[in-house]
Amino acid sequence: MSVSARNTGTAPARDVTVLRNLLTTEGLDALEWETWTEPGRSGVELHRLYVTDDTRPGSALVTRMRPGAHGDLHEHLGYELVFVLEGELVNDNGDRYTAGDLIVEEPGSVHQVSTEKGCVLLGVRAAPTAPRS
Repeated sequence: MSVSARNTGTAPARDVTVLRNLLTTEGLDALEWETWTEPGRSGVELHRLYVTDDTRPGSALVTRMRPGAHGDLHEHLGYELVFVLEGELVNDNGDRYTAGDLIVEEPGSVHQVSTEKGCVLLGVRAAPTAPRS
């Protein structure tokens, strides 16, 4: 469940988003998922945590890839941190990442990911990606 909360104590007020029970099926099912529609991408849904409004916007997403899903071939324009919450993610170089693995893609890296079994990821991008062919 995603909830917005406002501090009611004596500390200055702040806006905060809390995702409860994110490591459970119930917690993941409670998210508002949208289809990630992009050329070269198939079987991927996302829940946006935030997107900055910079000229090269960063973002944080929870991504769900169905069995057989794949992303597009892309280049990272900034750092990307991916934490595998569930399932298995496969990189186009053959590397396999499973629940609990943390991956940091450096700026300039080019790759395409897929999944045979399905997976759920937490991703934080310092900048967007650029499609490659």
